Amino acid sequence: MVALADGKTVEAGIVGREGATGIPALAGLERSPLREVVQIAGEGLRVPVATLRELLGSAPELRRRLGRFTVILGLHVAQTAACNGLHEVEQRLARWLLMARDRVTSASLPITHDFLATMLGTDRPSVSLAAGILQRKKVIEYNRGSVKILNRGELERASCECYGVIRKYDGSE
Repeated sequence: MVALADGKTVEAGIVGREGATGIPALAGLERSPLREVVQIAGEGLRVPVATLRELLGSAPELRRRLGRFTVILGLHVAQTAACNGLHEVEQRLARWLLMARDRVTSASLPITHDFLATMLGTDRPSVSLAAGILQRKKVIEYNRGSVKILNRGELERASCECYGVIRKYDGSE
């Protein structure tokens, strides 16, 4: 997430089993301007930056994959910026839910409307309204703190073109 001086935040990208966080440290930055938040539990591997830098010298495939992921994440960030600026909340919500679903093993996502509002750069009532529309169409089901995708095909149709653009390159399949 990008956090502004006034405390407002918005999604910059989403990372799951296909990627890595902490990329700025590999480029020599002491501190990242981004805030990384684990929202959905899962397994991960934590590697000290110094160890990873050492490994990259002798692991060309790892270096290639991290480099590819870094480029893809940049494309993802650019597409997310366009999406948040140009598309309606319902489309953005559908895109975000699909992207999250691609990165976890369950159709149920333990997320709140407040968190979704942060990710989408909007307010909670707008997310509740958009989620209500999708729920009435039987595309999703939401309860307090949980969203379940009921009809992925319809959710893809409700999403804007940004989901397809990001998915084409992101490797989350």
